Amino acid sequence: MSDGIEKGEALALLKPERRAELRERAHETTLNCVEKRFDFCSIINARSGRCGENCKWCAQSAHWKTGCETYGWVGTDACVKAAKEAAANGADRIGIVTSGRTLSHEDVENVCAALKAMREAAPEIGLCASLGLLSEEDLVKLKAAGLQRVHCNLETAPSLFPSLCTTHTPADKLATLRAAKKLGFQICCGGIIGMGETDEQLVEFAFALKEIAPDSIPVNVLHPIEGTPLADRGILDPERVVDSVALLRLVNPSTPLRFAGGRRDMTDETAAKCIYVGMSAGIAGPLLTTPGADFDDDRHLAVRAGYSVGAKKAVC
Repeated sequence: MSDGIEKGEALALLKPERRAELRERAHETTLNCVEKRFDFCSIINARSGRCGENCKWCAQSAHWKTGCETYGWVGTDACVKAAKEAAANGADRIGIVTSGRTLSHEDVENVCAALKAMREAAPEIGLCASLGLLSEEDLVKLKAAGLQRVHCNLETAPSLFPSLCTTHTPADKLATLRAAKKLGFQICCGGIIGMGETDEQLVEFAFALKEIAPDSIPVNVLHPIEGTPLADRGILDPERVVDSVALLRLVNPSTPLRFAGGRRDMTDETAAKCIYVGMSAGIAGPLLTTPGADFDDDRHLAVRAGYSVGAKKAVC
């Protein structure tokens, strides 16, 4: 199995005249290194808005006036319902996502209760959570409740991050990821492309993810949201999206690359190109503040590209 490429070579491949080479090498790596099963997950936005962090891309930050829907903890019943629906749609796992920097003691207890109920109600589906910055003590409790995978995005190149968020740092995120790895959790860690990163920063981001060695890399494409500081940035050029996926694949040869936010802004043609150069997983169903991909649409594209997918289950 390939160990990927060096930084200088990765940067050189992003030159426009080497686009075809970049994509064909990424495709070859995908064929040789990536499991031919397209993995799907789903999420529930279990606490929305009123976040004190100032991430410039995020509609849920209290620093920006976005009209984002806000509500507190949705409760165990809502999480169980989401788990059952995700399982019925053929998802491999369901993720509980909460807005905010971290969890209070009460929050941890609420999430633990939901995880236990979800495991009982839908034992066939994996349990993931994106809960902000977490201590080892909290992670121990969540693991005991049945949590299997921890999501915490690096978001972008460490050199770019301080210009996009000042209330926490990449080091804060890495501390959570290291604690989760220490406890034996699977790790989901990716980020957002299209936030103004240079070629050099895209390469930096790809290699930072390689160092983390996550079990899954969600690849979001910025969906500019009115009211946020990035509202005027615009949708990333589709060809740049495909090139970014190809670069991530070459640097991370066997890690699943997952369609995430921004998938609905792509045409199926662009999505198919992304699968060709390395996408091998997806988040389907509702996302946080934007609509997500349809299970059947991405299932069809995956099968057409030669991937097997979980059979869609009947809804009870």
